[in-house]
Amino acid sequence: MTAPHDEAPAAATPGTGPGGGRRGAARRTLRYLGGRLLTAAVSLVAVMVTSFFLFRILPGDPVTALTQGRAVSPEQLENMRRDFGLDQPLPQQFLDYCLGLLRFDFGMSYQYRVPVAELIAERIGPTVLLAGTGTLIAAVIGLLLGTGSAWRRGSAMDRVNTGVALTMWSVPSFWLGLILIVVFASGTGLFPTSGMMTPGVTGTFAVALDVAHHMVLPVATMVAVTYAQYMMIMRSSLLDEMGSDYLTTARAKGLRDALVLRRHAAPNALLPTVTLIFLNLGRVVAGVILVETVFAWPGLGSLFYSGLGVPDLPTVQALFVVFAGAVILMNLLADLVYPLLDPRVRV
Repeated sequence: MTAPHDEAPAAATPGTGPGGGRRGAARRTLRYLGGRLLTAAVSLVAVMVTSFFLFRILPGDPVTALTQGRAVSPEQLENMRRDFGLDQPLPQQFLDYCLGLLRFDFGMSYQYRVPVAELIAERIGPTVLLAGTGTLIAAVIGLLLGTGSAWRRGSAMDRVNTGVALTMWSVPSFWLGLILIVVFASGTGLFPTSGMMTPGVTGTFAVALDVAHHMVLPVATMVAVTYAQYMMIMRSSLLDEMGSDYLTTARAKGLRDALVLRRHAAPNALLPTVTLIFLNLGRVVAGVILVETVFAWPGLGSLFYSGLGVPDLPTVQALFVVFAGAVILMNLLADLVYPLLDPRVRV
């Protein structure tokens, strides 16, 4: 009686098997994308709910604040509350608020008596111009200084750059803005103290120069306070890469230090800064509220600050959703881009 022969295992077909091949990679990619999209959606819903109830607990009555100093009868106050929808029960107000957001209808501003969407559309351009310019300059300066400091760790340049960056990082932006106004505007008249442009200036080139002139001090304030984030993260990341074996191999092949830094170390060290760059791009929409307020820049930040004083509930609620939504969107894009830059994330 002969023993039965063991059957030979079937050859694996590409794309088959649990978690293997192209199908497994596609499933992992879909799970990754689905998880990030779900996280972003949940975060956005949480922001919508928070924005409604958060500003409802602010002290003060919008109707009383808007009519302060004027003789107004109780009937007129009641009519204003009815016009603003403040006479409705809180659940009904919340339902109207959510339905409005689904239609991208943010309501009517209490202060300006115009749709909040129009206010946002009018102010978003100056904010993106100011905050975008400041963010771009801060990122370039921070990454360059961080790279140089890490590559020459312990040198005088490293100590000076790190000390100055940490000092500027700890300075309040509104305080630095006021100092710059006193030194370079009020005292010498070199730069304007407020606004975005000088009234009466005409011509495309003249207007562009005038706007750039008004941007110098607020952009300098933003860059001085924020470039340290990029510098310190880039410095720390590059220091971690400098002990890697692939850099030793590159030097053993005879590559110059400058070439090793530019081709190998710096690109890998940039990966941890991707999230920070995308998050700060999301904050471009919000601008810098204190900087815009100090320099009276006509952007979303100053609009938000003025809306808090009333409180102008439709305006501050809408801006809160827009600010948070921009950060959530940029964070989602960072999660989607990161696997393209780092193959380890795909695995």
